[in-house]
Amino acid sequence: MPGPREPLDPPYRFDDYRSTRLRSPRQALVVPPPGLTELTGPRFGDGDVRDTDADLTMHSDGEPIGERIVVHGRVTDRDGRPVRRSLIELWQANAAGRYVHTIDRHPAPLDPHFTGAGRGLTDDDGRYRFTTIKPGPYPWRNHDNAWRPAHLHFSLFGRAFSQRLVTQMYFPGDPLFFQDPIYNSVRDEQARKRLISAYDHSATTSEWATGYRFDIVLDGADATPFEEDGDR
Repeated sequence: MPGPREPLDPPYRFDDYRSTRLRSPRQALVVPPPGLTELTGPRFGDGDVRDTDADLTMHSDGEPIGERIVVHGRVTDRDGRPVRRSLIELWQANAAGRYVHTIDRHPAPLDPHFTGAGRGLTDDDGRYRFTTIKPGPYPWRNHDNAWRPAHLHFSLFGRAFSQRLVTQMYFPGDPLFFQDPIYNSVRDEQARKRLISAYDHSATTSEWATGYRFDIVLDGADATPFEEDGDR
């Protein structure tokens, strides 16, 4: 008889991830009942989210530096039904592993032609597609000689901005997985693997960009692990 499954999502407190010792809640969360906002919105029209918002290489008057990639996939529920017209936000470090943020003092260059943020809507089949630059790994002070694997942050919104799920996408074969407590805070091995994208040659464009597929499942046994507090 198989033993109990490991939890799918990372815990609020995971001691190897040092800052969760301070940020994790001390009391049980209280979820209020849904109000009018949760039941009726948001709604996005063609003028709210433009197609160019999903191409992070077009947000400047110059070419960003780094390996251009296409990231695509499908957002579904546990039964494989598409999640339609859902807002997805993406943010990331640049090719040198640095964020455009005042608190990021990593001694790596900023790219004046790359902001590291984009957004898009899923289509009627739940599909999304981003064009961006492959991020670099970066150091952080969690433990000795700590480096984060290259990753993309995904934020998915439901019927309201208060209904938000956040996860990270990693790249196959990254040598830094073994020492990253954020990745390893997902204790179920199979669930961790669902955070790793797959190289997709069918999405690779000749002389333009390599392709990666990252499907997102919102719930059920095969769900993508999510960060409940959205701060990782």
